[in-house]
Amino acid sequence: MKDDIIYLVLLAACIGFGQFYRKFSDPEQKKLVGTAVGLLVVLSVSGFHMLHMLFCYLVSALLIIYASPRICHLACFGFMFGYLFFFRSLAFLGYDTPPGHTNMIQMILTLKLVGLAFEVNNAATKSKDVEEKRKKAANGDQPPVPTLHEVDRALLKLDMLDIFHYSFNYVGVLTGPYITFKTYRDAIYLPFSGKADCIGATVEKLKVIPLYAGLFLLVSYIWPLQYAMENEFYEERSFIYRLMYVWPTFFIFRMRIYTGILLSECVCTMAGVGAYPTVFVNKPGHGPSKEDYTALVDSESSLEYDFEAVRNIDVINTERCWTFREAMKYWNMCVQYWMAMYVYKRFPSKKYRTLVTLAVSAIWHGVYAGYYFCICGAPFYLPIEDLYVKLFIKDATGQRRMVLNVLCWISKFFAFSYLGIAFLLLTVDKIWYYYSSVYFIGYVLWIALYGVGVMIAKQRKANAKREERLLQEAMKKD
Repeated sequence: MKDDIIYLVLLAACIGFGQFYRKFSDPEQKKLVGTAVGLLVVLSVSGFHMLHMLFCYLVSALLIIYASPRICHLACFGFMFGYLFFFRSLAFLGYDTPPGHTNMIQMILTLKLVGLAFEVNNAATKSKDVEEKRKKAANGDQPPVPTLHEVDRALLKLDMLDIFHYSFNYVGVLTGPYITFKTYRDAIYLPFSGKADCIGATVEKLKVIPLYAGLFLLVSYIWPLQYAMENEFYEERSFIYRLMYVWPTFFIFRMRIYTGILLSECVCTMAGVGAYPTVFVNKPGHGPSKEDYTALVDSESSLEYDFEAVRNIDVINTERCWTFREAMKYWNMCVQYWMAMYVYKRFPSKKYRTLVTLAVSAIWHGVYAGYYFCICGAPFYLPIEDLYVKLFIKDATGQRRMVLNVLCWISKFFAFSYLGIAFLLLTVDKIWYYYSSVYFIGYVLWIALYGVGVMIAKQRKANAKREERLLQEAMKKD
């Protein structure tokens, strides 16, 4: 609870500071103030462990600036994830374990610096394409081509100070959300933060936080996770009680995550970071979808603004959507954007993309076995869900569709909860002890369901072929 209190105090301070931060109109002042506050946050949480972040910044910045743009993203990826593994292994090497929130700062810094290297790689690729098209246009082979986007030109001219400001700006430095360099730069140089309703957007998010925090405290008091590690839980409680205990523990986890992520979003909204006109079709993590969005910067027309670029979670849709696959899309959306853009789409083998992406996500979360049991378990549940959705739900209508959707919803949260208990128990011995106490029923049930689903699918396919053959024979007789 001490770590949580420190976390809440720092986030509250950062939210309040946003009202002051937005008033800076000079970009250079805004950079300096934002970075100074960010360094103060990092120092207050990490102490001398802050040296880890400074070292990572230094090495990654050198790779981004001086390595070839064709390989800088791969070199930065290897270094940052390698150092992240080393950082979390310090206790095994006999050194002091960094504080918990220092780990979160290191996690976000990893995404930022690796993401920046990928942005530089993308900008270099675009620059090369534009130059080739320009040469063809000069020879009359093609119509004139547009010039390189301003942000891409900035990415190709980065210096050490630019990367330092981006790495340690107080917005998102503690727990995210992940913000691209483009979004950071727009918040510094474009006037959208002065036009958007930053206070209104922040208040809307703050309204629901007491509910999630209250539910977290209440359910934690009634069903504490620690109880699932005590002898009484295994020796005196029934099989049904132990199995159903995953539901409140995952509920507690969700309420805690909802509270933290929404507070992190409030830091962004109060600072005006991620504010864009809605006509730009903004997406979480990515920002504006339209390439020419800077053309509207000086527009005098009344525009509506949103903060979709820094929206990291959609609580309502996470809770009410029917399927596991759909719920994943609404959870930690800015990090998912990072994983999709820089791992999933970049991995050469389509067959293993999903598994590799989830493995990278598990590595990013930590070195504990529980992260791998949980996150890498998702690819084995998803085919089962997809199979039953295709067999029974896809073509269902009316009341039957509603009943099947509700059953799918229950299955979704059971899967999240059953896999999530491993995420919370962390170590192999605790995970194995719990799963063996419920006879691995989740995995057994999923294997059985998959087997039955495959047989039903094959039977339906055989029936369809038989009916088609009978129809063809009947047509021949006629």
